[in-house]
Amino acid sequence: MLVRERGQDLIAMSSVKEQEAINRLMTFFRDWDNGNKVKRSRILNDFITYNRGKTAPELEQEFSQGGSLFLARLTTWLRLSYMFGTCLQEILQSIAIFLSAVNSGRYKVEFVEVGGTLTLLEILGLKQLNEEHKMEALGILQILARAGHQYKELICESYGVRAVAECLANAKMEATQEQAQILLELLAHGNPKYQSQVYKGLIALLPCASPKVQHLSLQTLRIVQDIVQTPHPAIVDPLLGALQSMHMEVQYEALQLIRELTRTEVRPDLLQELVKLLRPSWKDGGRAKPQILEDPDAPAISAPLPIFIQQAACAKAIGMLARESSELCDQMIRLRVVHHLLYVMGNMDHTESQRQASLAVQYLASVSPVVEEQVRLAIGEKLFQMLMENADMLYMKLDLIQVDVLVSNQVNIPGVKEESE
Repeated sequence: MLVRERGQDLIAMSSVKEQEAINRLMTFFRDWDNGNKVKRSRILNDFITYNRGKTAPELEQEFSQGGSLFLARLTTWLRLSYMFGTCLQEILQSIAIFLSAVNSGRYKVEFVEVGGTLTLLEILGLKQLNEEHKMEALGILQILARAGHQYKELICESYGVRAVAECLANAKMEATQEQAQILLELLAHGNPKYQSQVYKGLIALLPCASPKVQHLSLQTLRIVQDIVQTPHPAIVDPLLGALQSMHMEVQYEALQLIRELTRTEVRPDLLQELVKLLRPSWKDGGRAKPQILEDPDAPAISAPLPIFIQQAACAKAIGMLARESSELCDQMIRLRVVHHLLYVMGNMDHTESQRQASLAVQYLASVSPVVEEQVRLAIGEKLFQMLMENADMLYMKLDLIQVDVLVSNQVNIPGVKEESE
């Protein structure tokens, strides 16, 4: 009898607690539904403060099994107000708490089913929103992308690659750029249907004026290249264009990607273009001169600085690749690379080009008896000895006669077909 009475008391107490919890939840929703911007902002800040890091079951307990109802309200307000930025950061942070919670699969499904993904992607392209908002949106998209390939496909089907790539290209803050780069990399992994789309999007970012964007794009391309394996032929020109950058981190990533691509199908085009850029056409590759260079008293510059930087980088790449394998070395010799490198050694407009070309020729002559013989004949014994003894500093010791010899050299490696200049 006593046991049954205690059981009835417990049931009654449980029912009372459940009713109280439901009443609190209804009061909470009534305050939210009737609240103005200030009141909703306070509710959101309290929610963020007390619920960050909670699991989905804990959130459900907090909302008396009504967590989905609050998430639906957040998503609705997001879709109605995101263009104006009203409490946008707090809304996005609150949604992130739901979607990042452990065992939050149901929340993710509910969010994407009402168009949440599209709204996040639209936020990335709105000029009137600040970058803090875009970083929050990128963070939620990363949460979804980590949840499985079906979410990655959904993002890509919604033109997400283009939206994220444009956000990366237009962002001014490094933190925003880095978050966009992380998302692009996530979209490439485990997403065979759209990995090629991500790959092409990264290639399209290479001509970007921002060194940081170029750096991040090249870093990610090296990772995605391993995923897609077969390179797109369109990668060659923008990749070599990145060698015009004055930023060493961009040059480094570009050179490393060039090294990796020489193991793929684009190697012939890549090597041919590298050699060709040792003697570029200034009229095709130059940028507009700064206004100060129009001053008649200013020193004359025969080619734009980015072209010289690219020329030096190409000479450096050729030396690097020649050291990679004898096969690569032979291929470049067949492309008359020695002839062009000697010409660059006489380029007194840019000392780094001279230095890198000298180092490349020194190495080629040291590993190929044929190259050694032909270079010795073309430039004379004295200049050849100077080259072999200290290629790194040779440009500082050249006189005008030696420069003329280098520029007008007629190196002709036996078996290598002459090409028109």
